[in-house]
Amino acid sequence: MRAGNRERVVHGHPCFGANRHRNGRIHLAVAARCNIACRYCDRRHDCANESRPGVASRLLTPKEGLEQVRSAMADPALSSVIKVVGIAGPGDPLANEESFETFRLVKAEFPELIFCLSTNGLVLRDRIADLATVDLHSITITINAVDAEVGAKIYKEVRYRGQRYCGEEGAAILIHNQFEGVRLAAEQGLLVKVNTVLIPGINDSQISPIAEKVRESGGYVMNVMPIIPQAELAGVDRPTQQYLESVRSAHEGIIAQFRGCQQCRADAIGLIGGCTVEAGNG
Repeated sequence: MRAGNRERVVHGHPCFGANRHRNGRIHLAVAARCNIACRYCDRRHDCANESRPGVASRLLTPKEGLEQVRSAMADPALSSVIKVVGIAGPGDPLANEESFETFRLVKAEFPELIFCLSTNGLVLRDRIADLATVDLHSITITINAVDAEVGAKIYKEVRYRGQRYCGEEGAAILIHNQFEGVRLAAEQGLLVKVNTVLIPGINDSQISPIAEKVRESGGYVMNVMPIIPQAELAGVDRPTQQYLESVRSAHEGIIAQFRGCQQCRADAIGLIGGCTVEAGNG
């Protein structure tokens, strides 16, 4: 890990355990395209009062993303809390060249900020060298299974290197690439968080092996979060807070567990749990 990077992220990034009541973030919705189809994902609509991953009021170009950071950093109320610039969608950042261009533009003007992105990890192994060029500090990878049979119940299709894969074949490719990506990212010096969507009745049995493999691969922290029932999985039960906490507690002896996640929008700005602005609405 790059000297000082761990301490910088741990103390400045609210999604890695830093004081979320004082440290905020700005998500830039520049990544339109996605390369997998999750059965629980619905990116078709937006509401100003809707807060969940994959939602953004509008897409930004890289230059518009830079302008949004400029605007936030010129606002006394926001500039005092914004520590992190992240790209989390609404598609997958690594499937969009706009993500890299945005980071380069923002980095040139605001090098003091922490840079992060969230990804499904499908092409992380292919783009790990590109991440070094934008001086990324941390990365979040969503991993929901270790077994392809379970993964096929979560992922409808995977589009990789010009080919479309469905069922267990697609899930196997995705899962392999995800853990290889965790390893390579950790080796490159990035602080790695893994998000796992807890889907009762589908991937309960996967949490332990995911935690073990993430730790073995160099991951720093795990965030088990509840499914938001929608799309093809609209009929599943959302885990209770008690069940969610029991799962987290059962695995904190394997890898540190993050408990402050609010499952933010792709265009969230401000403090976690108390967004000051939503892009396109403020």
